[in-house]
Amino acid sequence: MPEPNHQYLAGLVLRFKRRDINAFAELYALTYNKVYNYARHYLKDDYLAQDAMQEVYVSAFRNIDKLSDPTLFIAWLNRISFHVCYDIRQRQYGHQDFSDPELLELARDERPHSDPEALILHLDEIARLRRAMDELPSHERAVLVMRYYNGMKLEAIAGSMKLSRSTIKRYIASGKEHLARKLKG
Repeated sequence: MPEPNHQYLAGLVLRFKRRDINAFAELYALTYNKVYNYARHYLKDDYLAQDAMQEVYVSAFRNIDKLSDPTLFIAWLNRISFHVCYDIRQRQYGHQDFSDPELLELARDERPHSDPEALILHLDEIARLRRAMDELPSHERAVLVMRYYNGMKLEAIAGSMKLSRSTIKRYIASGKEHLARKLKG
């Protein structure tokens, strides 16, 4: 199904802000498939994806008045989807294991006075990386989590975020650059 017209969605948002409940039902009908597919891909579990969808639309329903530009409804909904899935993943597994060697290399501390115990160093690197990841812009954090934590291919990330492959590669590169600056600084 092609992505709905942003102007049409903006009109539905405005109708819903005026308390037309049917407008929200139509917003849901036009977007639920995309949200579900994203959540299923991110969470890798049908039941968790269904839970995520429920949280996404409850949040959208409650917070629609905070959306200042109705033409950005899809981007706003995508952001909610990412945060809901991220939170569910955190609750499900307690934390994210940012132990991919390529990302950990950015956090590696090779100074001579660093702790010689490999395990302690490894845990410190992961903690530093986690803090740095939390400070990244949401779009960079999202692609890095999908790429290195979830092991998604570039094409899958691009498809789930409805962005081009080159944009995803650019976000990965800029995210890694930002991480390197945060971790080396």
